[in-house]
Amino acid sequence: MYAIFVTVNVHPEHVDAFIAAGPGDAEGSVRDEPGCFRFDIMQDQEIPHRFYLYEVYADEAAFQAHLETPHFLEWKSTVEEMFAGELEITAMRTLFPSDDGWREQKPALLNW
Repeated sequence: MYAIFVTVNVHPEHVDAFIAAGPGDAEGSVRDEPGCFRFDIMQDQEIPHRFYLYEVYADEAAFQAHLETPHFLEWKSTVEEMFAGELEITAMRTLFPSDDGWREQKPALLNW
């Protein structure tokens, strides 16, 4: 599986708006994209205007397809001006769970 870890810093005055905008992209990704197996959004406890995204896709092509989805494009247009600096993106290969493990747990992600 292909994963990314993204660090996002937003201007402090936009923290609440950024939090409100996040679930639309995350929910749309795990619900509507067969190649998306995880999409976590986390807020740093010590730096409240810093957020982390952890996303897992079947492969890099599935991630590239994600960048063209309506929910991602809407999220991007909403939050892009909130960013304080460039996003830090680290691409990774997952080791655990196995690829089958990721596929088997996906249905549980839809139990909001």
